[in-house]
Amino acid sequence: MSEQTAQEGTSQGRRVVVAGAGMAGVQTAVALREQGFKGPVTVIGAEPHQPYDRPPLSKAVLLGKAEDSAFDVDFESLGVELRLGCEVLGLRPAEHELDTEAGPVPYDVLVIATGAEPITLPGTEGVPGVHLLRTLDDAERLRPVLTQQHEIVVVGAGWIGAEFATAAREAGCVVTVVEAADRPLAGALPAEVAAPMAAWYADAGAELRTHARVERVEPGAVILADGTRLPAGAVVVGIGARPATAWLAGSGVELGPHGDVLAGDRLRTSVADVYAVGDCASFPSARYGERLLVHHWDNALQGPRTVAANILGETPEVYDPVPYFWSEQFGRFVQYAGHHAAADRAVWRGDPAGPAWTVCWLREDRLVALLAVGRPRDLAQGRRLIESGRGMDARALADPAKPLKDATAD
Repeated sequence: MSEQTAQEGTSQGRRVVVAGAGMAGVQTAVALREQGFKGPVTVIGAEPHQPYDRPPLSKAVLLGKAEDSAFDVDFESLGVELRLGCEVLGLRPAEHELDTEAGPVPYDVLVIATGAEPITLPGTEGVPGVHLLRTLDDAERLRPVLTQQHEIVVVGAGWIGAEFATAAREAGCVVTVVEAADRPLAGALPAEVAAPMAAWYADAGAELRTHARVERVEPGAVILADGTRLPAGAVVVGIGARPATAWLAGSGVELGPHGDVLAGDRLRTSVADVYAVGDCASFPSARYGERLLVHHWDNALQGPRTVAANILGETPEVYDPVPYFWSEQFGRFVQYAGHHAAADRAVWRGDPAGPAWTVCWLREDRLVALLAVGRPRDLAQGRRLIESGRGMDARALADPAKPLKDATAD
């Protein structure tokens, strides 16, 4: 038995410190208590706000339909200490100490859950009217922009760009979305799947410009590489996010090429007594045969349960989920489950020009991923089929009137 395993088996008196107060960090604390952990638990968050959920920021909070999206968690009754407005600065594993703005914090077990941070557009630092949308403060700064119905330029036609454009159009703003690639969601979906989504922008009254690189941003305007000048009362940048792990430099915690913490299949890091979960960490997937870095809400919800079980050490668990996320954009509910990179075939269910359709990805007749637009039943059934690994009948699968669960080959 390793020293770490032995320590975990007698973990009840140990102090667990969670770096990060987003979904992954909060759910780690909740899962520890739900699974019977009795030791002290401290959650440290950089923001001063009560811990909150992020998805409503691009919807209800942004549009003023909700003031915030605080988690419905009674930390006091759970016996969880919150230290908010306290940024983590470094980690010294030899001393079992976390360095923070308020001084060192000792730990017996550390959980890294610092999430991801938005990528900024080079050259826009200090330019007035340029916004990101990641935090509650970001949403609050953008709310009056929408209220005043500014002309808005969105840089990036990914998930967050589409969701913000949706909210801005709902608020009555004139919206132009510029995307350097040839299509929306170029980094997430194959061309034939993303192509139908391009029409959604025009349907909603937003202009989508592809092959459009930003040369520079000036107060009141975005200048494209071809010289086009787009008036912009505000510019919202949504060009991706990277793991918020720069503070781990020199700690010995092994990082991947994207700055992700290289967690193992039980979400342990390369350093003893340190785990990592959520947007900041990648994990090896036996299901898909590769390491996955998943920047989505469901990963931050599911991973903490595995972390808690492994801290307790009584029934060690491997983390190998079917990734899942959803997006609400331009009046459509888009859901995705699985990982399609290694698929060898795509099967369509329904007309992509219509309001509801699904794409299923197969590998050797096994369903490995699906994207469902307005077909939540397909998603629910498909997710279970991916988990079970059952073979599929491709001809039956292509019939949108046939339930997915009835399209199996065995």
